[in-house]
Order: sequence, then structure tokens, then C-alpha cells
Amino acid sequence: MDKNTAVLHAAYAAWMAGAQLRQQRQRNKRFTYGDQWGDTTLGTDGRTITERERFTDNGQAPLTNNLLRGLVKTIVGRFRNEHLQTPPADEKLRAAATFNQLDELDSRALEEFLIAGCCVQRIDHDMVQGRDTALVRNVNLNHFFINSTRDTRGWDCELVGQCHDLTLPQLLHLVAAGSRRKAAWVRSLYCEQAAERTTHFITSIGSDTATGTDFWRARDGRCRAIEVWTLESHEVMWCHNRKTAQLTMTPYNGRRPKAAPDVTMRWDIATTWHCRWFSPMGDLLVEYDSPWPHHQHAFVFKFYPLTDGEVHSFIEDTIDQQKYVNRLISLVESIMMNSAKGVLLYPENALPDGYTWEDVRSAWSSTGGILPYNPQYGDARPEQIACNGTNIGAYDMISLQLRLLNEVSGVSGALQGKSDNSSSATVYEMQAHNAAVALTDIFDTFNAFRNARNTLLLNH
Repeated sequence: MDKNTAVLHAAYAAWMAGAQLRQQRQRNKRFTYGDQWGDTTLGTDGRTITERERFTDNGQAPLTNNLLRGLVKTIVGRFRNEHLQTPPADEKLRAAATFNQLDELDSRALEEFLIAGCCVQRIDHDMVQGRDTALVRNVNLNHFFINSTRDTRGWDCELVGQCHDLTLPQLLHLVAAGSRRKAAWVRSLYCEQAAERTTHFITSIGSDTATGTDFWRARDGRCRAIEVWTLESHEVMWCHNRKTAQLTMTPYNGRRPKAAPDVTMRWDIATTWHCRWFSPMGDLLVEYDSPWPHHQHAFVFKFYPLTDGEVHSFIEDTIDQQKYVNRLISLVESIMMNSAKGVLLYPENALPDGYTWEDVRSAWSSTGGILPYNPQYGDARPEQIACNGTNIGAYDMISLQLRLLNEVSGVSGALQGKSDNSSSATVYEMQAHNAAVALTDIFDTFNAFRNARNTLLLNH
């Protein structure tokens, strides 16, 4: 296996290692946007079914009262109100923020951060209206991969990249480097035999064709390209000119150059971020070192909290309370549907002469109606039953789960703008302040992500 193939295989391994994170994100996203009965469970016959199927099989209606979406909207709104009101002081950064609509991008990135526990942006250069412009984009986590990292700052990152679904003109613009011959060669790779070549290649390197399809295959009508950045080392010579106080670095070609009298030289190992673009057939489309002054890769990312390399999002902590609320509401609905509501018990031997059951129903339900009955049969008289079948403590349990949801999330009523009529303005302001403290860690972590992005923007 040559070096380029080894790099592509390492990228595939990194993408597969993130499968659990992507599955966890998909579940959190389902719950956030209202699909909250999709978790699997065992049915009475031992089959694996969804919780929705289990409820419907038992004749119950699975109801949803989505509280998580409100929590996310409250936090994003708080972030917009407190952290996006002041424009950047630096003129270059302010111009980039206006052009890229960073307030909107960052708000959507925060939403992703709350749902998935991670967010990713990338910074590229491209010609826009005849100007070389820095472009900021949010990256879909389903297309992002990175080596196993444990440093919360991302300093142990050695491989990072993205799977792209591009039209053929977009792909040629990115990799042809202005060469018609290169463009024709790339176009020939994505021909009718591309699917067959892809299958042959991924089989030859031992890729799982069943579970790894999303890494290699693009959506219909698109071309899949795989961008991989690797941190690579190489030998260099540091040259210090004592006369001019200049320090320069040159590649080491195996020979130690002859030093001038005022120059001190030292051999060393340096690292460089190197980018490669691959086709899903294993072809190297283009490669280059980091072209920007900061000499970094194109991505900015943040994982939270990254304890032992694990990601646990804000929404993940609140799902259990949301599920219990849904179950209790569905239980109350089922009890109300199946309990007696104004049922009339009317003994057959007390039916008045000349009356039918329709006459009894009409007289009983009409305002001021009179319904005679014959009391000669002792205790045989009409009786109405109204059962309060919902008074089983379910409402107390729902109230408890709602309080727990506020405590677990840290988003209390005061933070959502709900006032307590029994509290003074000072007490309410203190409650809102204390509630905001619970979200300080999330906001500060996300702002660290934004600061890292802004630093790269200033050095582009």
C-alpha cells in the first residue's frame, strides 16, 4: 500500500471511528425536533420494535409534548442577545463577519453544539466578485472525520478532513488548478465506470462495503471527493544570521550546507499540514501544503466536554426527562379515554311503561328533562357514574419531571422570561442571573471555538 492509499485508508478508519458519535447525534436531533418515540425496545414476542410501535400495539396513542426544542431556542436566543450585539473591533474581522453573516452561522453552529456536543467550521479562500475572499462555512458532522483526540483544544489533531458531494463543475474548479488537461483527466475519472471502480477499490483495501458506504458514495448526481489533511514531518535546517538577526528555515536535502561566518545552522524536524483530495476510486486529485500564513488546516472544531475523548451534549442530559413526560401524558390520555364519563345505570325493571331506551337517553340528556321511574321495585333506580380515573398521581409526576428538566438543563423559568408573581423585581433578576450561570460553561466553551475561528480569519 503506497503512502497516498495509506492516508486515504487512515481517513476511512477515522470516519468509521466516529460512527457512534454520528448515531448519538442523530438520536439527539430526533428528540430535539419532535421525533421522540423512535428508540428501540423489546416487544412481548421478543422482537425489536420502536417505542411508538409498542404503544400503538397496546392500543395507546403515543403523544409528544416537545420541551427540548424550547430549551435550545432559549439558549440560542440568550446567546444572540448577550454575545452577538457588539461587532468585532478589528476592521478586517468586522468585514469578514459581515460578508459571511457570522452571526447567523454561529447561531446555527451553537444549535448543533447543543444537540451533538460538537461543532465544526472551515475557512477557505475563493474568488468572489473578482476578490480573493475568506469564506466561512459550517460543516455537516455526517461528512466530517478526525483522528481520536483527547485534548480539548484540539492540539493532538494529526488527521482531519471532510467528504464532499459536489457537482462536476464545482469539483473541477477546486482541483483542476486552471489546467484544461487536468480537468479533462478528472472528468474522465467520474465516468460511467466510476461506481464499478469504487467498489473494486474499497474492496481491495479491506473497507466494509456494508457499513462504510456513506464514506465512499455521494448522493445521486453528485461527485464524491474526499479531502484529507495530515500533519507530516520533514527534515529542515534552521539558519540564524547573527549579523542581521534573521532566522530562516530551509528543507534539508541530505547535505549540510556550508555556513557563512555569521550564520549558525541547526538540523531539526518540522511539521507541516498537508492536504490531499481523493476520488472514491483512490485517485489523488490534488495535493498541497497549507497555503495560508497560519500554516494550519482549514477546519475549526470544538468537542464538549471531551472527557476521556467522549462527547456528551446538552440535549443528551435532558432526553430521559422528556421521555418520562411523554409517557405520563400518554398514560393520562389513555386513562381518560377508557374511564367512565357520565355513564347512566338504569335498571331494566324500572323502565316506565310506554318508554323506550331512546326516550330515556333523550330525557336524561335534555335540560330540565323529566324521566319517571317506578319505585315499586325497591332500590332499583337510575344512577349516574362519573369516574375521576385520572387522579392517580400522574399530574404530580408530570410536574416533578418538568422541574427535573429545568434543573438538569439549567434553563429555568427565569431564564425563559417567565415571571414569578410572588417575587420582587430584585429577586427575579437574581433568579435570572443564577440561571445564566448554569450555562456559562457552554457559552464560554463555544466562544473559545469562535475565538479560534477569528484568529484564523485574521491570519488568512
